[in-house]
Amino acid sequence: MGEHSTVGVGLISVGWMGRLHSRAYLAAAQHYPDLPTRARLIVAADPDERGREHAVDALGYREAVADYRDVLAHPEVDVVSICSPNFLHHEIALAAIAAGKPFWIEKPMGRSAEESGAIARAAEAAGLVTAVGFNYRHAPAVAKARELVRSGALGTVTNVRVSLLADYSADPAGALTWRFQRERAGSGVLGDLLSHGADLAQFVIGRISSLTGLTETFIAERPLPSGGAASHFSRGEEGAPTGPVENEDYASALVRFASGAVGTLESSRVAIGPRAEYGLEVYGTKGSLRWDFQRLNELQLADSPAGYRTVMAGPDFPGFSAFQPGAGTGMGFDDLKTIEAALFLRSVAEDRQLAPSAADAWSAAEIVDAVQASAASGAWIDVPAVSGALTADA
Repeated sequence: MGEHSTVGVGLISVGWMGRLHSRAYLAAAQHYPDLPTRARLIVAADPDERGREHAVDALGYREAVADYRDVLAHPEVDVVSICSPNFLHHEIALAAIAAGKPFWIEKPMGRSAEESGAIARAAEAAGLVTAVGFNYRHAPAVAKARELVRSGALGTVTNVRVSLLADYSADPAGALTWRFQRERAGSGVLGDLLSHGADLAQFVIGRISSLTGLTETFIAERPLPSGGAASHFSRGEEGAPTGPVENEDYASALVRFASGAVGTLESSRVAIGPRAEYGLEVYGTKGSLRWDFQRLNELQLADSPAGYRTVMAGPDFPGFSAFQPGAGTGMGFDDLKTIEAALFLRSVAEDRQLAPSAADAWSAAEIVDAVQASAASGAWIDVPAVSGALTADA
């Protein structure tokens, strides 16, 4: 039996995503037996007592605390997962960096490009590897799409369409949680969804260099939440007073890539019909491809005059064989986070950036900020290049 090092994990915030991180750390060892390190779940922090109980009783953490600072100070914690609400990301990430802890953080990493840049630069200066929750790029069909594009199999890429349409905020009775408040969430669907789209586009095609965008808020008022409501799906009580929605329900952008390709990005959190219709389309001079998260194990490929054919993800797709033995037996959402956990753990063990990085999150945040600036001014905006260990275009 091989020897493996161990990494002590501290979790900050035991919500849905924190629970998923925890499962992914443990699943990584099962799917990647050659992984040089194994995760040990040490301590989780959550201000809610029920979250702390779940961390110990269900997830298997040795202990749980109310204050995230106790996680960072714990002598057995080597790495940290930051799954807290957006408005705490900047503070906690900088504290993790000051404590010398590599971290896996959810997006949007900061409420703005300024916050995201500060985190990325500090992590780079401290020499810390990072991971950011751009899980959709880990779908084997997306990795295959990148291979096809980067190898020239589609010829010269001419135009790209990335569309992320969801209905999680389509109900006007949905509560006015922190997600709708600019001071606490930053942007709305831009940070929630379009940041994923920006990362997908840059992972498959290359850097977005300029854009013009628009944003709109369709549900202007929402009922104030009852105590503890925080998720996308929290509902306000009937007859509750309302408050203003301060960030956007919808966003879109026309974009130019550094390669010369052009494209569109679009996202909505209030689309009635789509549940999680997150799609990528790439058109080139020799062919085209399409992928939709709702059918994440399929790639639509047009590489002949016959038009599109469906190619099922299988062992010939990057990463697939770690999960399933053959095409037709599908992977799921949680598997994408397991890939991310494995990349983070390997990054830590080998001290090299393999997972989506803080620099990648900063790059996506610059695109989000550019859309907001363009929506306000109507102008084309040059998207600033960022520094650091970018893996999207590696």
